[in-house]
Amino acid sequence: MLERGEVANSWRHERWDSLRLLTPNWQSRLPGLRYEGPDPDGYMTMGEVIEFISRFATVSRAPVRTGTNVTSVRRADDGYVVTTSRGGFGEACEPNIEHIRARAVVISSGACNRPSVPRFSDAVPASVEQLTPFSYRDPAGLPDGGVLVVGASATGVQLAAELQRSGRPVTLSVGEHVRLPRLYRGRDVLWWMDASGVWDERHDEVDDLTRARRLPSPQLVGTPSRITLDLNALSVLGVELVGRWATVRDGRALFSGGLRNVFSLADLKLARLLDSFDEWARTSGCSGAVDPPERFAPTQVPSSSRLQLDLRSGEIRTIVWATGFRPDYGWLDVPVVDTKGHLRHEGGTVDSPGLYALGLPVLRRRKSTFIHGIEDDAREVIDHLGEYLAGRGGS
Repeated sequence: MLERGEVANSWRHERWDSLRLLTPNWQSRLPGLRYEGPDPDGYMTMGEVIEFISRFATVSRAPVRTGTNVTSVRRADDGYVVTTSRGGFGEACEPNIEHIRARAVVISSGACNRPSVPRFSDAVPASVEQLTPFSYRDPAGLPDGGVLVVGASATGVQLAAELQRSGRPVTLSVGEHVRLPRLYRGRDVLWWMDASGVWDERHDEVDDLTRARRLPSPQLVGTPSRITLDLNALSVLGVELVGRWATVRDGRALFSGGLRNVFSLADLKLARLLDSFDEWARTSGCSGAVDPPERFAPTQVPSSSRLQLDLRSGEIRTIVWATGFRPDYGWLDVPVVDTKGHLRHEGGTVDSPGLYALGLPVLRRRKSTFIHGIEDDAREVIDHLGEYLAGRGGS
């Protein structure tokens, strides 16, 4: 197992200080290890996640080689050659380069290696500082003045709320999003996703798999108070809502209209999901174990919404791009990446013999990218890998 940095490296170096898991602690489980603390309904802090993953590496005795950067994976006659560079230099002051031959390779680098920032960010005036979730740490690290947060999924709503509470005026640019309450009928909404079988829906059962794999993360936040952080809650805090950021022209940010339609679509999808929970509760006989059905107020459309914002006026001093992430396969010298930068695979079996993937959205199930979802996927991918190696007379 090759790791570029340390165990849990991205949690150590690519997360903001206040971040907590979106999943409740009871859902944090890996083979041979699960949360056993005093707060099963709480949400792990960044430090607790680092400790949990590090403990798993110890408990599982995983053969992790840290500080090993993979610079190339390419096909060879009998499998693959993995080229790495380890820290330091050799006797001739050359980088320590190693070539590892493998019958098969499992790619588990995830889908969130780089922030996804639109190209028109280059047109933003130099006077405005631009950050991504990888470079943001806390409000104190930002210049004084207003903040424009772009993106209203989990990351965007969390950062907008944190920055607004710090006393900064915040504008949130809203596009397509997934609205979820933190609690539904007295239970964490992710309990419903788990118990009703939504998380276990397989990739070959999803109607539009490509779309499912590109869906934004739901508007959730993990806090001790278990609050719901949706657009209504942000409006109450004083966050200004504007439409999707379309482009920059002459130093002005131009936003699309149609917030009402965007809100209505998210509200409609939420209602359908809650209906499915209610139907499952009724047919499974667990209705008496939870509170009665409930519905939530529609997302309130602002009485007026700006369609442009002058970025040269000084009103906005910082932009935080919470516009998602993308994978980085620059080191993968095998033609298995599509024109949008995504791996071509079928349930984790990549379009090249002996090459596999884990940890991607809806890889084999809807829960594939969550800590508790990786075990089932891994077992099936490894079974396939075992059959592949056995068929080639190897191990």
